[in-house]
Amino acid sequence: MTESPRTVHPGRLRRRLTLAFALAAGIAAAALAVGSFLLVREARLADAQDRALEQTRFNLVLATEVLPADGPEALLEAYERRGSFETVLLAGGDAYPSSLTLGDEQVPDDLRALVGRGDLAYERADVADTPYLVTGGRVSGTDGDEAYFFFSEEDLWNDLADLRTILLAGLGVVVLVAAFAGALLARRILAPVGRASAAAHSLAEGLLDTRLPVESADEFGLWASSFNEMADALEGKITALSEAQARERRFTADVAHELRTPLTAIVNEASLLGEHLERMPAEARRPAELLVGDVTRLRDLVDDLLEISRLDAGTQAVRPEPVDLASLVAAVIRVRGWGERIRLEAAETEVETDPRRVERIVANLVENGLVHGGGTEVAVRVGADDSGAFVEVADRGPGVAADDLPRIFDRFYKADPARTGRGTGLGLAIALENARLLGGDVEASSEPGSGARFTLRLPVTEPLRGGEGGVAGGVQA
Repeated sequence: MTESPRTVHPGRLRRRLTLAFALAAGIAAAALAVGSFLLVREARLADAQDRALEQTRFNLVLATEVLPADGPEALLEAYERRGSFETVLLAGGDAYPSSLTLGDEQVPDDLRALVGRGDLAYERADVADTPYLVTGGRVSGTDGDEAYFFFSEEDLWNDLADLRTILLAGLGVVVLVAAFAGALLARRILAPVGRASAAAHSLAEGLLDTRLPVESADEFGLWASSFNEMADALEGKITALSEAQARERRFTADVAHELRTPLTAIVNEASLLGEHLERMPAEARRPAELLVGDVTRLRDLVDDLLEISRLDAGTQAVRPEPVDLASLVAAVIRVRGWGERIRLEAAETEVETDPRRVERIVANLVENGLVHGGGTEVAVRVGADDSGAFVEVADRGPGVAADDLPRIFDRFYKADPARTGRGTGLGLAIALENARLLGGDVEASSEPGSGARFTLRLPVTEPLRGGEGGVAGGVQA
């Protein structure tokens, strides 16, 4: 059985749920990690800033005491003993740095402008690829001397980088754990869905005793119970339908068999009556002709019913043998005396099939064209194409309406009164059943007012000979 394009595999849904779990956990963990990092960074930077400003105030107080009395060198020595910062002292128009890598040119201009206004200011800057928090202020009691202090924040930023790495690693672990948990949960949740899909597939295959286990009292348990109730109802309906269909088949077969014996006697009697039609009085001849015609039609109906019952019962055997399709079709037309009303185009086409059934199919299709073709010539074409061997029968009658065409092969179906006649309404149905029994098919096409076309297609197991060309013209009876 082919799979529907709309079928949803449980594995695909499982992957979607797993991805959804991982995505949700990843977004939540990422938001938490980013928030935590920003909070920690702001707290650490604010703490470093507060400590630096506090140290700067102390240093400025110390400079007020030491610088006027002992000079810049003594002040730098006092700062150096504290060891947690570097200093650039601007006194008397000269710069006194505590490190060779620092000087007055490393002091940010914005910071120098703020200090020049008498403010205690700070600014973060990079000097030789090292991050510093630079603070500065004026030294009281001097003639505009300024002191700038460089507090290294390299360890602080390294700690923040380590924290960022840890949070990213934690985010990855959370996503992996969430994906694993989502896969396990999706597998557990979707297991009933997979069982239900397999059970539905089994029902579609005809295993009507398929049921789902009811393992819980939750929604899935209710689902399984509902499925089982549906399967019970479906099994009951199909069983009842099958029994009714079997009874109908038996009834058809029984009626046909029961009618066959008395009908045989009636047919024989009608044949005797038909032989004496010319000797009957004129007023009795027409009723006798109608009686003979109706008996013949009744015999055809019973024969068709018997064949339909055998086809339904599956007791019809297929006896394939090599057959020249063109010769077989020509023989069917010649034996039935249809040669003057048929235009045959046939190419030698060899197939391996049951000739008796092909003869039955061709006879039904041609007779249908003759009966409903409006008295015009019926074209029959025999050949082969890429899809196999074919026999095409086309008439020029009123055609079949588009709404009626899908039902043209239904039993006892007649499209409209214009296409009713002496036929039983079973000829096309029998042709289709026999074609399928041979592994082929019968296709119908029509345009109202332009006639109808019926094409028998047969599979080919032997190399084809000939093509679509061939003998054209009437077939002599």
